[in-house]
Amino acid sequence: MTSSFPASTVLGYPRIGPDRELKRALEAYWEGRSGRAELEETARRLRESTWRRLAALGLEGLPSNTFSYYDQVLDTAVLLGAVPERYRQDDDLATYFAMARGAEGLAPLRMTKWFDTNYHYIVPEIGPDTAFSLDAAKPLGEVREARALGLETRPVLVGPVTFLLLAQAEPGSPDGFAPLDRLDDVVEVYARLLAELAAEGVAWVQLDEPALVADRTPAELAAVEAAYGRLGRLENRPALLVAAYFGDLGDALPVLAGTPVEAVALDLVRGTAHGVEALAGKTVVAGVVSGRNVWRTDRDRALATLRAVRERAGRVAVSTSCSLLHVPYDVERETGLDPALRARLAFAEQKVAEVVELAGLLAAPGDLPGQPPAPAEDGQPAAPGRPQTSPPGSPSGSRPEGRASQGRAPYAVRAAAQAERLKLPLLPVTTIGSFPQTGELRRARAALAAGEIGEAEYESMVRAEIERVIALQERLGLDVLVHGEPERNDMVQYFAEHLDGFAVTRHGWVQSYGSRCTRPPILYGDVRRPEPITVRWARYAQSLTSKPVKGMLTGPVTIVAWSFVRDDLPLREVVFQVADAVREEVRDLEEAGIGVIQVDEPALRELVPLRRAEQAEYLEWAVEAYRWATSGASEHTQIHTHLCYSDADQILAAIDALDADVTSIESARSRGRVLGVVGGFSRGLGPGVYDIHSPRVPDADEVERLLSEALRTVPADRLWVNPDCGLKTRSYEQVEAALANVVEAASRLRRRHS
Repeated sequence: MTSSFPASTVLGYPRIGPDRELKRALEAYWEGRSGRAELEETARRLRESTWRRLAALGLEGLPSNTFSYYDQVLDTAVLLGAVPERYRQDDDLATYFAMARGAEGLAPLRMTKWFDTNYHYIVPEIGPDTAFSLDAAKPLGEVREARALGLETRPVLVGPVTFLLLAQAEPGSPDGFAPLDRLDDVVEVYARLLAELAAEGVAWVQLDEPALVADRTPAELAAVEAAYGRLGRLENRPALLVAAYFGDLGDALPVLAGTPVEAVALDLVRGTAHGVEALAGKTVVAGVVSGRNVWRTDRDRALATLRAVRERAGRVAVSTSCSLLHVPYDVERETGLDPALRARLAFAEQKVAEVVELAGLLAAPGDLPGQPPAPAEDGQPAAPGRPQTSPPGSPSGSRPEGRASQGRAPYAVRAAAQAERLKLPLLPVTTIGSFPQTGELRRARAALAAGEIGEAEYESMVRAEIERVIALQERLGLDVLVHGEPERNDMVQYFAEHLDGFAVTRHGWVQSYGSRCTRPPILYGDVRRPEPITVRWARYAQSLTSKPVKGMLTGPVTIVAWSFVRDDLPLREVVFQVADAVREEVRDLEEAGIGVIQVDEPALRELVPLRRAEQAEYLEWAVEAYRWATSGASEHTQIHTHLCYSDADQILAAIDALDADVTSIESARSRGRVLGVVGGFSRGLGPGVYDIHSPRVPDADEVERLLSEALRTVPADRLWVNPDCGLKTRSYEQVEAALANVVEAASRLRRRHS
């Protein structure tokens, strides 16, 4: 007999540790400073502390199998035995990390963004002959681990349809093959897994299917029906919760409703309860607490939503809208924030408490004091988010737009003016911006924040690092240099620290991929730039060399996308406020004599709505915001932009419309995927030739092959040579060797094409 679903749960939880314990353990393991036993012990402690804390907060439904050493999609590939032969080694962890990070002479699997978030996942490779086999050690192991603590858990897995839709065809697969063609084989492995979990006494399993909130074809919806019809009819299995988040299920909702699954989780923060009555007879796991943003939940609105869903569908449980992987651990640690702002924030721990409170209120008789908001005209309950206002003393209200990009001169005119000014060789070599952040720099930044060293001592170290980076690039023979960004902790946080309307945290770490973590700023009020941000260091770097040095800025869409954003203004208006600040910085860099300015927009693709009907409007205003930020530059100033790890080939027309003089774009890790669609690109293009997210160093022959491939699509007079992304996470030893090979490869081809 199926047990009832718990009244309160979360769809997932952060796994890096409140103090980034996993990051440190991983990097020590990778660098050979610790062994497997130490890494596994850190992981065990993190899982135990998570389960104990969730239970202590009163959460009834505890998730397991949400921990990962690198990424949950990669974990699923291992679970299914979908490991390409070239990565297989005697040691299972070595195999796992080879897929994620590469190995000697072996490039890693492709990496891209998890839907419209800044989390990256490893893209599986599936072919017609991929031999699937079950490896249930991880989910079973975590169930047993929690049970030894006296706690029952619900294993969480990426669902079969989403897994295959996110996978790519194995190289060499026949034309027309798609990974979803292997659905029947994959579902059989899931069926065996469910049988093993049932034998273990597991009551519920969660299968995540976020791909269902995007537009799906009739064939894909038929695959959903087939997969969950098959799994639902299994005689020996746990009860199934199918979780779809990041938007509305749309046409997939009645499909799931018609299958034998026992529960469906809906995102009622970014989506609605439209059609929820079709789920009558199942449990609706109502995601009314946001897993993506950090504002406290409006209790009255959320409760009104829950009651409306219960009235229309029957059984309701309270949950987060998605996994809490996307928010920090605990706002109470942020003692440096303005108390008025902190009182309005909820990180993962506070969100769990909100879920538990709402479940208690939903179960209690009677209504809360006060009048809950009325349902919207379409009969749907109002969204549970709360309109936010700025804390005392902060900017408030919206400024009139009054922005109309006058546009720059035509590209041909600009290209001629820039060629005369910059005098660059054919196939110019540059980097994306950052150079390695050494331990010495990180310690100095921490010491400055703690008051242990003064500003003058810190700035002396920054100047010395800039001198080192400029000298290294000149010695290696790069053509357009960067100052290396030693003064910057992060490409978004650094700007947030210098703009009004932002607050930054001290402990608000969020995983981006593997051991890489960021601290997203909190954008709570109107954005203004009190003074220039980057000009002083760019001017100093340029004074050290006769070669052009790029001014390095982060674009308005990316600054907003990688922050926790106020929700009392349309996102478009918030982005244009940031674009105003970037425009002022471009103007001041140009006046300081900087002839090349890079304004990065790696998040442009990330924010594209999952539904096609909403995409054109977003791309129109996102492009216009970028053009507004950059169009004040003269025709003699070369504007660069950069995009990485976000399937940018899917929005190439919008990237072209940015009207940047040079666009650098990830290409090495995806094996030149973007080159298949750039035939109509009309300006400078730098498809990356060095995957900086892997520790491996490409040799000159490999780089030359990649450049030769690019030259088949991009004319030599418009091809730039650069890494896939910034070099911040690599060591100087790796960077120097790789860049020397990049310069050598470019030199060989330059001689051939001159």
